[in-house]
Amino acid sequence: MNDKIIMNRKSEITKLEQASIKKVKEHWRIVIFYRFMFLTATLSSWEILGRIGVIDQFFFSIPSKIIYQICIWIIKGTSQGPLWLQVLVTLEETVLGFLIGAVMGIVSGIALGRNKMLADIFSIYIKIANAIPRIVLGSIFIIALGLGMASKVALAVVMVFFVVFGNAFQGVREADVNLIANAKVLGANDSQITFKVVLPSALSWILASLHISFGFALVGAVVGEFLGSKQGIGLLIATAQGAFNAAGVFAAMIVLAVVALLADYLITRLENRLLKWRPNIQ
Repeated sequence: MNDKIIMNRKSEITKLEQASIKKVKEHWRIVIFYRFMFLTATLSSWEILGRIGVIDQFFFSIPSKIIYQICIWIIKGTSQGPLWLQVLVTLEETVLGFLIGAVMGIVSGIALGRNKMLADIFSIYIKIANAIPRIVLGSIFIIALGLGMASKVALAVVMVFFVVFGNAFQGVREADVNLIANAKVLGANDSQITFKVVLPSALSWILASLHISFGFALVGAVVGEFLGSKQGIGLLIATAQGAFNAAGVFAAMIVLAVVALLADYLITRLENRLLKWRPNIQ
């Protein structure tokens, strides 16, 4: 009798799980459909308004010309070389700047979050540095480090650092004081408390900042290339702008958007792997 009840309950749970999975799949089918419809409507309206003269093609181009420009770049390459090489250069600068800035931000945020004396000493300098428009530093980095990769990586690092630092610092400060107190009672030292209690607590804050900061790293790399470089998507945009090629500017923006979306997808996969314990709210 008990076995039959258990089997019935298992069957009910399985049915509920299948219904939930089916509901989630149906939801995402609807979302993807409406996303596609919105994109189609926007591009179609842009194309039609450009064709009839409501939108000036010289300044804003039209989707068909932008797609044609991307195809030309893929098949024949750009004025700076193959398109894949420009993407690779910008992506390399972005990833390096992102990784260096993220590590520096996490370490600094945890160190200052755990040490009030350090936080009080350096807080004024961090506020001053954060108040300086980071884009302006691009010119200084190019003067100091040249037109190569170093100046773009440096700007990307600066763009990423403050975003990650702020989240890491706040995440450490938001750690549960009761858990910290219990760990101390059980004999944990400062190092164990930091890595076993505080860091896991701040992990969701840190990972949330990575979604935003990769975009900032990409902005830093592209702006650095725009100010002065030998290769990269930023130089591609600057060249198109100099030739009054609106389609080229939009085409480069689309390439950047694709790179950013792929990076966000990978970061999301990493976040889901590291935060398996977090409830999946649908």
